[in-house]
Amino acid sequence: MKATKGQSIVFIVPYPRDQAPSQRFRFEQYIPQLERQGFNITFAPFLDSKTWFSLYKSGSVRNKIFGVIQSFLRRLILVLTIHKFDHVFIHREASHIGPPIFEFIIAKIFRKKYVYDFDDAIWLANYSESNAKFHRLKAYWKVKYCIRWANVVTVGNDYLATYARRYNDKVNVIPTTIDTENYHNTNTDYSKKVVIGWTGTHTTMRFLDFLVPIIKELEADYDFEFRVISNQKPIYNLKSLNFVKWNRETEIDDLNEISIGVMPLEDEIWAEGKCGFKCLQYMSLGIPSIVSPVGVNKKIVSMNQNGIFAKSKDEWRDALVHLIQNEDVRIRLGTAGKETVRSKYSVLAYTKSFLNLFK
Repeated sequence: MKATKGQSIVFIVPYPRDQAPSQRFRFEQYIPQLERQGFNITFAPFLDSKTWFSLYKSGSVRNKIFGVIQSFLRRLILVLTIHKFDHVFIHREASHIGPPIFEFIIAKIFRKKYVYDFDDAIWLANYSESNAKFHRLKAYWKVKYCIRWANVVTVGNDYLATYARRYNDKVNVIPTTIDTENYHNTNTDYSKKVVIGWTGTHTTMRFLDFLVPIIKELEADYDFEFRVISNQKPIYNLKSLNFVKWNRETEIDDLNEISIGVMPLEDEIWAEGKCGFKCLQYMSLGIPSIVSPVGVNKKIVSMNQNGIFAKSKDEWRDALVHLIQNEDVRIRLGTAGKETVRSKYSVLAYTKSFLNLFK
């Protein structure tokens, strides 16, 4: 598909480019391909970098408010000039807080069609403690209207699709994908000291709390590192803990040192909407994964074929011990996982589907 010369796409998104995993692995990695196809791309985050970095820290209320006001002004200017774009792509929401005013203006006043994309159960409340006082401003109820007014909706899994189809018939499932050719294209070293690893933001770190007593128990019998890659340091009393601050430049190298990837989740409605991204990242690098059998994980992982399911404390402990003790099992599961991602969850597998959104 080649774009008509001069055709343009505006990506209306919450966060700055190259920062948020939901953006990077749902659509940002397809932007170079769109540009090669002849599209002119405008990237329009609601939050600038300064406001984005301060918003999830405690305090600085005045700076947060000022930054958000500036964000609203920038978004208003953009929406008032929306007619100049041939295609509009909205990820999650046009404004970080408040009702769907901008989506309404785009769809109902300017009669502009847009693609609406989301990858979590964002109609359910989920917020960090640092912003607990402001979470009501998120207006979670607006998601159904963003879906209803959209020309096409794209979601990360079948659970999200079921919700979206309540309000719109044109729903496409496009998984959160991995660039196995240009980015996740290396392999973990199975012969090094065992590193049990987790990666994610502070908003999902609460799921790790379940694993901490198990890790502490295993420390008495095994020599390993427990690596946590995140934007905030966890407060865990573990001698094996090694915190690695997430860095875009070293992300793959930091992940690549993990021998066993873990993705614990609680069996709750919000977790049902998760797109299994941690699991996919581990598997793409040949890292054997232990995951909770929740949501899309049950579709990605086949038990003892390309990963391991664990639910109870005993199951998690047994799975960790099994992989710590058996390098051959780590190699077998890691190799199978890598192939699963390449064939079913890669950018290569879904490029055509994504580009077709802009026909």
